[in-house]
Amino acid sequence: MLYNSNQLARERSSKVAWSEVYRRLENARAAIERGFAPAAEERKKILKARAKLLAQESGIRKTPEEHLKVVLFLLAGEKYAIESAYVREVCPLKELTPLPCTPPFVQGIINIRGQVLSVIDFKYFFDLPGGGALTDPNKVIIVNADEMEFAILADAILGVQTIPQSEIQPSIPTLTGIRAEYLKGVTSERLAVLNMAKILFDERIVINEVV
Repeated sequence: MLYNSNQLARERSSKVAWSEVYRRLENARAAIERGFAPAAEERKKILKARAKLLAQESGIRKTPEEHLKVVLFLLAGEKYAIESAYVREVCPLKELTPLPCTPPFVQGIINIRGQVLSVIDFKYFFDLPGGGALTDPNKVIIVNADEMEFAILADAILGVQTIPQSEIQPSIPTLTGIRAEYLKGVTSERLAVLNMAKILFDERIVINEVV
C-alpha cells in the first residue's frame, strides 16, 4: 500500500498527539495525587487533635467537683459555718466558769472530760448584736488545729452540710460587720464560712490565763 507524504505526516501527527494526551493525563493524575495527599494527611492530624481535645474536655467535665464539709451554727440570727476538719466535737454548754483578767469576748472556761477550755463568744469578737449574752440552751463547738484549741459559743447548731467549693465566693456579707480577714467566703444563700486557720492562730484571740 502506497502513502503519499501528506498522509504519512497526518498519521505521524495523529500518533504524537495521542501519546502527548496520555502523558499529560498521567502527569495531571500524578499531580493531583501529590497535591491532595498532604491535605488528607493534614486533615487526619486535625481530626486527631480535635478528638484528643474533646476527650480532655470530657474528662474535665467528669471530674468530681471539690466540696467542703462544714458544721452550721447560728449567731445573732445569722448562719455561719466552720470546716469540719477543724471541729473536734459539739456539746451543750454546762458549768461555765467566768475567768477574770481576760478580754470581754472570753465568756469563761469549761471542763470537758478533764480538759479545761476557754469559751469564745464570736458575737462579741465580731461585734455582732447580743455579744456577752447567753441564750438557753447554748451549744459550744470545740475547734482545734495543732496545739491550739478552744470552744466557740453558738446560739444553735444547725447541722452538717457539704458545700461545693465553687459556691463559696470571697466577699463580705452585708448582713454582718465581720471583717474580711476572718472569712473564707460567702455562699449565695448568705452563709458565712469562717476562716478557722486564720482565727485559731490570731494573736488577738490567744489569751494567757491567769489563775
